[in-house]
Amino acid sequence: MTTSYKFRILVAKPGLDGHDRGAKIVARALRDAGMEVIYTGIRQTPEQIVEAALQEDVHAIGLSILSGAHMQLFPRIMDLIKKEELDVLVFAGGIIPMEDIPELSKMGISKVFGPGTPTDVIVKYLTQALKEKFQEG
Repeated sequence: MTTSYKFRILVAKPGLDGHDRGAKIVARALRDAGMEVIYTGIRQTPEQIVEAALQEDVHAIGLSILSGAHMQLFPRIMDLIKKEELDVLVFAGGIIPMEDIPELSKMGISKVFGPGTPTDVIVKYLTQALKEKFQEG
């Protein structure tokens, strides 16, 4: 599935998590679908992630985490996004317990993808959600 509009997506690895294979696979799938992808690399602070999103003028931020620190890092990222008045779609993936997803949703994370989610599911979701957010509204 390819998009006709070039959405810009920032893929970030917050915190001390050093494993980035999944983030790179998702970044490649999004790129192959026609999106522009900026990958920040590992061990990024919330401030670095939001600053990169500002600098790159992205439509979405994908947060990949395996360390279990999502309930500490994601709220800080979402607070900084609000403070900077960024109009972005935020999605997440990695090892995130199901019971944390409602709280993440309340703070503004649009979707959480668990381990093993097919990349075409992620591409399809983002394509639709970004079209709704930026082209029709």
